[in-house]
Amino acid sequence: MLRHFPKVNVAYAHRKRDYFIAAFTFFCVAVCLVSDATASLEKQNALGVTGWVFLIGWLLGENREVRMQVVIAVIFATIGEHFASPFMGGYTYRFENVPAYVPPGHGLVYLTAVALGRSGLFLRHGRIIAALVVLVCGAWSLWGISGFAERGDTVGALLFCVFLGYLFKGRSPMVYLAAFFITTWLELIGTALSTWSWAVIDPVLGLPQGNPPSGVAAWYCLVDAVAMGGAGPLLKAAKTLRDLLTIGNVKKMLIRVQLTSEK
Repeated sequence: MLRHFPKVNVAYAHRKRDYFIAAFTFFCVAVCLVSDATASLEKQNALGVTGWVFLIGWLLGENREVRMQVVIAVIFATIGEHFASPFMGGYTYRFENVPAYVPPGHGLVYLTAVALGRSGLFLRHGRIIAALVVLVCGAWSLWGISGFAERGDTVGALLFCVFLGYLFKGRSPMVYLAAFFITTWLELIGTALSTWSWAVIDPVLGLPQGNPPSGVAAWYCLVDAVAMGGAGPLLKAAKTLRDLLTIGNVKKMLIRVQLTSEK
C-alpha cells in the first residue's frame, strides 16, 4: 500500500527553493483572495496578470518536465473550472465567472504541491504527514455526514475516499499530501470570504456538499495525476517533432548544396 512512499531512514536534502515556492504561494493565495473579496473585474484582471508573471518567473528555474506538467495542469484545470462553475453550477464565483487569476493560480498551486512533495520535509516525514492528513480530513468528512454540521457533506465524504485512493495507490503520494494543504488553505479562505460558494446540492450527484467539501483536495489530485501522466508523452512527441523538423531541414540544405554545385 505504501510502495510509492519515500524510503525511511534516508537523509533527504532540504532545498530552500522548494520552501520558498510554498511560502510564497501560501502568502499570495491569502493576499489574492482577500483582495478579490471586494475587487472589481478590473482588479481581478490585474490579479490575473500578476499571477502569470509570478508563475512564469518560478517556472524559469524548473526543468522541462515540471514546466510541461504545469502547462497541462493549467489547461486541464481551467477547462474543469469553466465546466464545473459557470456551466454546471457546482460552485459560483462572485461575478459568476472564472476570475482571471484562477488559471495561473492553478499553475502555482500545482507547482507548490510538486515543490513540497519533493522537499526534504515531506520525503523524510511522509508517513507521519500522511497519518495527520488522513486523521484530520477523515474527521472533517465524518463531521459532514454526522448530522451535527450546519450543512450536510456527503460529497465531501465521497471525495475523501477518492483522495485515499490517490494517496495509497497513486504514484506521487507526497504531491497529493502537499495538494491537501495548499488546496484546503485556499478553499477555506475563499469560501470564508465568499469569493466563491459551493452549491448546497451537487448538480451532478444530487447529494449535499459542504462549503467547501471536506475531500475537495481529490479534485486537485486528479489535476496532478493528469499533469504528471501527460507530461512525459507530450515531451516525447515534441522531441520527435523537433527531430523530424531537423532532419527535414538538413535534407533541404543538402538539396540546395547539390543544386548549387551542379550549377
